[in-house]
This record gives sequence, C-alpha cells and structure tokens, in this order.
Amino acid sequence: MGFHTKPTTFVGHVKIKVENLQRSLTFYQDVLGFDILEQTASTIKLTSDGKTSILSLEQPENVKPKKGRTTGLYHFAILLPNRSDLANIVVHLVNKGIKFGSSDHLVSEALYLDDPDGNGIEIYIDRAPSKWSWKGEEVAMAVDPLDFKNLLTTVIPGKTWNGMPVGTVMGHIHLHVSELKKTEEFYVKGLGFDVVNRYGSQALFISAGKYHHHIGLNTWNGVGAPTPAKNSVGLESFTLILSDEETRSQVVSNLRRIGANVTEENNKFVTHDPSGNRVELAI
Repeated sequence: MGFHTKPTTFVGHVKIKVENLQRSLTFYQDVLGFDILEQTASTIKLTSDGKTSILSLEQPENVKPKKGRTTGLYHFAILLPNRSDLANIVVHLVNKGIKFGSSDHLVSEALYLDDPDGNGIEIYIDRAPSKWSWKGEEVAMAVDPLDFKNLLTTVIPGKTWNGMPVGTVMGHIHLHVSELKKTEEFYVKGLGFDVVNRYGSQALFISAGKYHHHIGLNTWNGVGAPTPAKNSVGLESFTLILSDEETRSQVVSNLRRIGANVTEENNKFVTHDPSGNRVELAI
C-alpha cells in the first residue's frame, strides 16, 4: 500500500476520547476485532498486527459526552487489505446485530457505523487505483449504493471474520471544521497536501501521492462551529507520518510561516488546525 507508507505523508494513528474505557474496549475487541497492544488505567493502544497501533482510546478525567455541532471527528476510516475482508465483516456485523450504513464512493466501498460514544467509524476497501477517474487534479468520488450482492460473492466459504486482518491500516480521517479557507491554507501550504476533490463549498478532500484522500474536511456542523471541550468525547489527536526529519523540519517551517503554532513534545511536533483539531507530526 504505497499510499500509506513512506515517502507518502499519511495518517498513521488516531486517538479518540471515550466515556467508559471498558465499554469501548468490549466494542473494539468483540465487534471490530482489534487486539490490545498496550494498556494503562486511562488509555488503550489497539493493534491489528500485534506490533503497531493505529488507534488509541482514552478516558479523560471528568469526561463529558459527545456534543453535537462542534468541530472534531466526523469519522476515522479503517482500510482493510482485501475485498473479502469487507465482505466478512458485513456478515459478522449482521450476525452481531450491529446497525451500519454503506456507500460506493467509486474509488472505494465503505461501511459506516458509530462506536458506543457516537464516534464515527468507516471501514472500507479501495478499488484498484487504475479504476479511479481523474480529471486533471480532481478525482471522481460519489455516494452510490453499495452492491452487497456482488460484494458477498467474495466471502470465502468456511472463512469467517476473525478480527482485524494483518495489513489493516488507518486509511484516512474526516474532520468537522469551522471554515474552509484558512483550513485549506493550513493543510495545503502548511502540511503539504494537495486538494483532490471539492464538494461544493462545504467539503474538501486532500491527499498526498495522488491518493483519493488522506483527510476529509467539512463544515456540515455549521460555519463557525465551536471547538469541543478538552474532556469531551471525540477526537483527541491524529498523527501524520512524514518521510524523514528534513521533510518534518520543512513542514514545521511552513506551518510557522502561515502563523500556525507548533510545539515539540516527546519527539513529536504538535500543531492544531484552525478549528482546534490536534495534529501530531511523526517520522
């Protein structure tokens, strides 16, 4: 997956805040099939391969439930390696009685569901990049019905959902933001992404290396939507993996040039987009 390996800049990890760590762990283990990589009293790092964490859960002190109409997480998107994996989890979710939505985005086939706190999750597979349709710098995406009949033909007889398969990655993240002009400047001029799709005046999709999108940005919670409380359920941070120290230094310099604040914490540089979403820059 060249879109999720260096030298491409990609989302390597997402950290979300939850109200009840044990309740969330039950969901992420039993329903989605993640394993625990590390655990403390207030945080859990989840893994699909036993080596790297792509998702972490945190229960903040005095945690508050998710509040609507704010900036923050719309959904994080888990990219599975094979189409048969997506078919298997469809059968698994149906057997578990879990409600989910679905869509065919032309570039991908996707399922949508919420965790117990209302954090949005997408689980998807990509179509072959050779089947993506580009018009100049813009990739065609749509919200078409998913063809379940065709998808389920890929279920391998006797093979059931046995947890997140090795090779699962954090495919992208989609964020609620308060406006798009300064946001676009932050992600394009600051972080170095390219705009690959504009959804009217309400959403923007950006990527590196000609992926269909590593980050989605929308104002569907309202222009001027406020930043949620720090101890509120939702997004804590997401981590961008940059190719090397030189690239990161250039990104930090570009961010500071456009007026973004960047600090250094534990060998990571940390910044916030104009809507208060926390971004960690790692290599």
